[in-house]
Amino acid sequence: MNILLLYPEMPDTIGKLKYIVELSGRKSCFPPIGLLTVAAMLPKDWQLKIIDLNTDTFSPKDLLWPDYVFISAMNVQSKSAREVIEICRKANVKTVAGGTLFTHEYEKFDGVTHFVLNEAEITLPLFLEDLQKGEAKHIYKSPLFADVTTTPPPMWELIDLNKYLYSIVQYSRGCPYLCDFCDVTTLYGRVPRVKPSDNIIKELNLLITNKKNEMIFFADDNLIGNKNLLKKELLPALIEWRNKNPYAPTFATQLTITLADDEELMLMLREAGFRHILIGIESLDTEALIKMRKKQNINRNILENVKLLQSWGFIIIGTFIVGLDSDTKENFDYVANFIQESGIVFAIVNILKAPVGTELYDRMKRENRLIKDFEFNEDKTNIIPVMDEEELQAGYKSILEKIYDPKNVVERALTFFENLNPPKVANPILRKLSVSDALTFLRIIFNVGLFYSDRRYFWKLLFWTLKNKPNHLDLTLLYTVTMYQYSNLFESFIRREKEGKTIYSGQFQHAAGM
Repeated sequence: MNILLLYPEMPDTIGKLKYIVELSGRKSCFPPIGLLTVAAMLPKDWQLKIIDLNTDTFSPKDLLWPDYVFISAMNVQSKSAREVIEICRKANVKTVAGGTLFTHEYEKFDGVTHFVLNEAEITLPLFLEDLQKGEAKHIYKSPLFADVTTTPPPMWELIDLNKYLYSIVQYSRGCPYLCDFCDVTTLYGRVPRVKPSDNIIKELNLLITNKKNEMIFFADDNLIGNKNLLKKELLPALIEWRNKNPYAPTFATQLTITLADDEELMLMLREAGFRHILIGIESLDTEALIKMRKKQNINRNILENVKLLQSWGFIIIGTFIVGLDSDTKENFDYVANFIQESGIVFAIVNILKAPVGTELYDRMKRENRLIKDFEFNEDKTNIIPVMDEEELQAGYKSILEKIYDPKNVVERALTFFENLNPPKVANPILRKLSVSDALTFLRIIFNVGLFYSDRRYFWKLLFWTLKNKPNHLDLTLLYTVTMYQYSNLFESFIRREKEGKTIYSGQFQHAAGM
């Protein structure tokens, strides 16, 4: 059996890190870990190839070889997924679709031969068994949660990992919290299920053997969802592994602001090599946090928590949401000022969306506030807001103008460096400079230092770092590339606004008649 695994293209959002990826000399940010894990579950005598539309070209000629095309996608990839499915349909090639996009919305995708939904560890074997009998059904789904202790490592050998800026492992699935805009608990449950630490170490060894990574991302929904197991099993194993591999890449992950309450956990994460952490701050308004059920952020000083985490050496990627029902026009200044004061250089601000499979989606459906035709992007929404749409558009734009301004990006970087006072760790992260590093530096100098319109801020931060924080030159280069990316993203936003392709492009009036 010949199988083509196909990963749809990611849209040009901030999460794609387009300009950071380009200046690094890579082609995409993250490899398709889900699809590669599925590949490892297929029969060993099948012939497998993969095409990632974020790194590779794809044409109908590629469909002359496979018996089946396996497609995995997230909601942000829906447009590309539809295009791929249509190409396969016209070529009369059978398709098998899975992943979170199809698990939630398979009814919206005509032309797919088989849907293998929910967690593949459960539904894929059922499909394969029926396929062998010649009795494969159209849909396979299950309410059960998989035993991830038996999940095989991804088949990294199918791709060129050097095309990607970062690598990925996954330790756990599930999250104990019930944020109303998040579909994680619907998909994976509230009790985090974890892989054995030995399995994670094996996956890490595979990654550092096959590629010079910039960073390894732990793609957990909430890494600290089960703190006791994390402290008892995984982190000691990672600390021991890093002691044996001092030049191994740094780690990044997603977790909650509650990390700031646990000094022991902070120290263990730093000892293990975690540096970048994505935290959902979302709103600074208690009423809004209560309504979205983000209880972990209530009754705490978020600004002080952020500064504490920064002082420990954590680089925070903060996510924020505007367009909430309780938001007022003053809220936009409040969010922008908080981001500036906090020193969070990597700030992602989204207009509220209601993904299928969330409590928020169900509530918006009951209130007849859903917009039918919608594509995921930071500056779009599928909700008819309480706030006037033009006021929401203007307020959102005002936040981007402030946080994307190069002068403000540099000021936030300086604030971060002022807060930075990390403890000494037993196994400091070491790095050997390579030819690839030198080429990346030259690309940054050329694009940001010489031909970027606001290049004076690049040189300001670079010289300040050389004088005051020379050991953090890598961070400064990352921050200046982030500044460059922000400028390009804001230009793109302005273009979409002029073309009528942002939030209020007539869609609310259309939705009102649904």
